[in-house]
Amino acid sequence: MAYSGNPILAEDLLFRPVHSLIDQSMHSQLGATTTNGDGFGIGWYGEGTRPAVFKNIEPAWNDQNLRELASAVRTPLFFAHVRASTGTAVQRSNCHPFRHDRWLWMHNGALRGFRAMKRDLMTAVEPALFTDIEGSTDSELLFFLALTFGLPDDPFGAVARAVGFVEDVGRAHDVAAPAQMTVATTDGESMWFFRYSSERQTRTLFYSTEISKVRELHPEVEALGLLGEEARFVVSEPLRDLSGVWNEFPESSAGVVRPGHDEIRPFQPISP
Repeated sequence: MAYSGNPILAEDLLFRPVHSLIDQSMHSQLGATTTNGDGFGIGWYGEGTRPAVFKNIEPAWNDQNLRELASAVRTPLFFAHVRASTGTAVQRSNCHPFRHDRWLWMHNGALRGFRAMKRDLMTAVEPALFTDIEGSTDSELLFFLALTFGLPDDPFGAVARAVGFVEDVGRAHDVAAPAQMTVATTDGESMWFFRYSSERQTRTLFYSTEISKVRELHPEVEALGLLGEEARFVVSEPLRDLSGVWNEFPESSAGVVRPGHDEIRPFQPISP
């Protein structure tokens, strides 16, 4: 889940919606697994440009520290992720979101054939960035490939080149359809999103309708009063069942959310 808008308490985002991310960690309806209990993480922006992160390997539904923290953190930009491991260890460094300088990154999906491709992918990471890799996941490595290919200067192009490189390496190792991803990333000012898989059967991703239109559709929902006019959610699963609120990201697309400007465009990997 990603949120951008007026500052809001993290607990209003994490715990209060009917199908909140905490509920999804136990009862996912659209994910690859029903239970996502292999850790969690949240990231948010407060003082300065570098985001704060809190991660744990405990299930999100069973972490009292998360509930305490969420009742005190108020932020205009919030990332949250619940994890179901696709093969790498359950450890704090493998929990999302991943952070580098002012950037956060979350990934839902997997790089198929990761064990076969791992060496080639890792040696492509910029040497100055390599020592900052903390964990062992394909998700974090994809982040550092995007950083290597210019994420701070050109997020759309950098992710396209990173995914193109993964597919090139996959072909060299006879890996069919190596990329499966929905990705969210932010520099603290804008948020970028990507939905793509090599076989064009990507996991779900939704974005919220403009809040003014949502209020017109559902004046009975008091919680909408907490959200400012620029409020926008992007989620793997809708947080509650409200008609007209959720729009599915098109297959093979990318988008950006920033104050005063939202955009969705086609996404195509680029062989770097």
